[in-house]
Amino acid sequence: MSKKICLTGVKPTGMPHLGNYIGAIKPAIELANSGEFDSYYFIADYHSLTNVHDPKLLKSYIYEVAAAWLAMGLDPSKVTLYKQSDIPEILELYWMTSCFTAKGLMNRAHAYKAIVQENEEQQRDPDQGVNMGLFTYPILMACDIMILNADVVPVGADQLQHIEIARDIAMAFNHNYGPKLKLPKAIVREGNKLMVGLDGRKMSKSYNNHIPLFASEKELKKLINKITTDSSDPASPKNPAESLIFDFYSEFATAEQIELLRAWYWRGIGWGEAKAELLSALNHTLETPRARYAELMGNTKKIDLILEEGAARVRPQAQALIKDLKNTLGIQ
Repeated sequence: MSKKICLTGVKPTGMPHLGNYIGAIKPAIELANSGEFDSYYFIADYHSLTNVHDPKLLKSYIYEVAAAWLAMGLDPSKVTLYKQSDIPEILELYWMTSCFTAKGLMNRAHAYKAIVQENEEQQRDPDQGVNMGLFTYPILMACDIMILNADVVPVGADQLQHIEIARDIAMAFNHNYGPKLKLPKAIVREGNKLMVGLDGRKMSKSYNNHIPLFASEKELKKLINKITTDSSDPASPKNPAESLIFDFYSEFATAEQIELLRAWYWRGIGWGEAKAELLSALNHTLETPRARYAELMGNTKKIDLILEEGAARVRPQAQALIKDLKNTLGIQ
């Protein structure tokens, strides 16, 4: 019996930060390496065109995100890693399904609604800064999933709408032509949490409060020292559940180390000591992946080869689906 297909897309926005790793990369790699599914991971480079219009920057972003996933343990011998733009059939499916997607469905997409709301608050035209790529990106996202008839898609709780829209689009198409497109199901990542940045807000590159995943030891130390803490006495007990430093530490240390630091918090720990422990754990865990990342970025032909091999495995499946759908539509 064949395994179910699990698919994950990664939008290239440059080197991931610790929040990206904890919230998405780490659980996704664990799922891929479990062997439970036939896993497919793709670089969603076309999605970046909604706001990245510098070709050199986008090319660098693609390599950076691919290198990051590979460096952190994504094994291309166990999963299929490919680039969205290497599968032109996705864009054919995009047009086919666009013709069955209600505009009202796109009006409800979170990203579009957020921009409209901001424009209205600033008393601007509601659609200022909205291009059609941004407006219809949920259709392209749905086609990323449906091109392989994926069974499940791991997402954070805040991304469930994407899967709901994909299901709505597939149902609208199937209503007219029969069960041609599979309805995907979401796998909500257990313990998925929103990691806070250095200043207490959500960790984001746009806020410049993030810690790059492959920062050097010197850079890590500088950034960790910027983590906002209170002015409590070093000897006073501290609740580890209320500490961002402890949150980060728990993602990179062993179970034994975590319990030792937890006890130290309750006994009383200085924030300088806590930050030093975090630096040690991060540097120990990331030292080898950091070297692997640098190696890959220094020889991007290795990344190209992995992505090309992945696309070669995906395209026959995508071509078969499009051939069947064209025949169904009456245009072949």
